[in-house]
Amino acid sequence: MKTARSLRFRLFAYAAVVIAVALLVTGFSLSALFTRHLERRVGQELDTHLAQLTGGLRLDANSVLSLAREPVDPRFQAVFGGLYWQVVDETTGTQLTSRSLWDTSLTVPDDPLKPGETHVHDIAGPQGSQMLVHEIMALLAAPDGEHRLRISVAIDRSEISALATGFSRDLAPVLAILGGVLLLGFVLQVGEGLKPVHGVLAGISAIRNGDRRRLEAEGVPREVAPLVEEINALLDAQDQAISRARDRAANLAHGLKTPLSALASDIDRLRNRGEGEIADDIFELTQRMRRHIQRELARARLRHGRSHDKTPLKPVVDGILRALKRTPAGEDLDLQCNIGADVTVPIDPDDLNELIGNLAENAVRFARSRVVIDTEVTADAIMIRIGDDGPGLDPAGMSSAMQPARRLDQSELGAGLGLAISGDITDSFGGQLDLLVSPLGGLEAKISIPLASSNGPRRPLSDETNNNT
Repeated sequence: MKTARSLRFRLFAYAAVVIAVALLVTGFSLSALFTRHLERRVGQELDTHLAQLTGGLRLDANSVLSLAREPVDPRFQAVFGGLYWQVVDETTGTQLTSRSLWDTSLTVPDDPLKPGETHVHDIAGPQGSQMLVHEIMALLAAPDGEHRLRISVAIDRSEISALATGFSRDLAPVLAILGGVLLLGFVLQVGEGLKPVHGVLAGISAIRNGDRRRLEAEGVPREVAPLVEEINALLDAQDQAISRARDRAANLAHGLKTPLSALASDIDRLRNRGEGEIADDIFELTQRMRRHIQRELARARLRHGRSHDKTPLKPVVDGILRALKRTPAGEDLDLQCNIGADVTVPIDPDDLNELIGNLAENAVRFARSRVVIDTEVTADAIMIRIGDDGPGLDPAGMSSAMQPARRLDQSELGAGLGLAISGDITDSFGGQLDLLVSPLGGLEAKISIPLASSNGPRRPLSDETNNNT
């Protein structure tokens, strides 16, 4: 099915059919033309024999017909040799025949034949053969008056057919070679013709990888230029739509902050009145709404795709660890960055800060004495590992925490919103976030960042709203 949907295959199939039909028509046409040419050439030969026979006919004093000299072609002398002549004196009813006719004669149509005219017939010949006959009428003077002589020369059509068959047999490999050359030329032509399409596909792949923002319109053939323009216009419209959606989400989230602040004041007043149970219920609801707002603000900041630039990883991690070192949870910890200065990742710097910052903050919160961030670079991906020596999670807890539809901020990890946002950022550029047992004894968050083109996010961005209704 994939082959049938291939444009290259379709063009090649159409070309093969057209070339095959053209070669068949050409073969039959050339064979027919050769046969006609051969018949004309044989007809000229028969006319030559007729002229020789006419010049050699004699009538003696007794009006007896004789032939002074026979045509020199040896086939006239071989019995049923394929070439025959016959002279019939219509005045006296006598006839002369070639040796090749032996004891037979040519039965030609009894049509009126005027002197000087040449008639051509197809007749049955000796031994069931089919003959091509040329005949003329000659007038020869004799003592008893003018005699009408019907002179006929015939050739076996099998000789013509054998020559035509030989020509067709010799023509077949020539046409086959010509067809192969034409097909090869068409394959090259299709390859050259599809190069602009492959260029567009390569450009789209580069856009998806983050290496390019738009397709190049310069040097594109006129037939492909409208496609390039439409794709670029679609990308522009998509960017504008994403920007508007991001702005609307941010405006909505910011617009809800003021009502939440007012609810916080109302909660304090309720507690002061001694209505603590109602205040706690409202507080839980406001906290849930606050998490929603923070989550949507973080999602609105996502770039939704791979960066167009390569961001150096070590400066980002060093800055995050310096900031965490100044926090109460991190001031007594050993924070290590084992990342080479030349390691870069195709992620926007803001998204990278958000991603590493959330996971590093979680590690610092639960570590006992040490947090290590290092990398491993392969041909296909960069793995960033953030490990700590804290209590960690059992396998069931890790599996539960990484469920796509689960509220990660309520897992046993206690990482809250940070882990959920990190998962969204990782998915946005086709990466993968896994929780493992750290070599330090605690939990390790491993981020796999693909270097090549990906097929899109590993899973849809989780919608926390669906889990909190």
